Amino acid sequence: MVFKTPTKFFFACGKSEGYMPLNAFDGALLDAGIGNTNLVRMSSIIPPNVQQIDPVPLPYGALVPVAYASLTCDKPGQVISAAVAVALPEDEKYPGLIMEHSDYAPKEEVEAVVRRMAEEGMKMRNVKIKSLQSAAIEHVVEKVGAVVAAVVLWD
Repeated sequence: MVFKTPTKFFFACGKSEGYMPLNAFDGALLDAGIGNTNLVRMSSIIPPNVQQIDPVPLPYGALVPVAYASLTCDKPGQVISAAVAVALPEDEKYPGLIMEHSDYAPKEEVEAVVRRMAEEGMKMRNVKIKSLQSAAIEHVVEKVGAVVAAVVLWD
C-alpha cells in the first residue's frame, strides 16, 4: 500500500478523564475529533504546498497521518498540557515542520516551548519561516486525565 502525499492539514486538541490511562487517552482523542480513526504516527514534516483547513469529520477507521503530543496522569489536581506547532517556509518548495510537546505545566508554557522548538527546527534547516501557528490544551486532573494536541494531515 502506498500512502498519498497529503495536501491539507488541521489542528485537533482534546482532553478527557477516564477509568484507566488508556481510556483517558481514548477520550481525549474522541474529544479532539480523531478518536474513531487509525492514527498513523509520523515524524514531523509537512509536505510542500500543504494548506491549512478547518477540522473535517474523518471517515471511521481511516488511516490518518498525525503528529501529536499527549500526556496522561493519575494525580488529582495536577495540571497537564499538550501542544503542537507548525512552521511553514517562505519558499513553498521546502517542507514545513511540526513540533510536539507535553508537560506537567500550564498550556501557555507548553505552547511557548513548542513554538520555540519549531523556530529552532527551521533554523537548523536554514529555512525562513513564513508562518508559525500552534494549538494547545490544558486539563486539571480529577482522577485519571489525558490531553492530546495533534496536527492531522489529510487529502
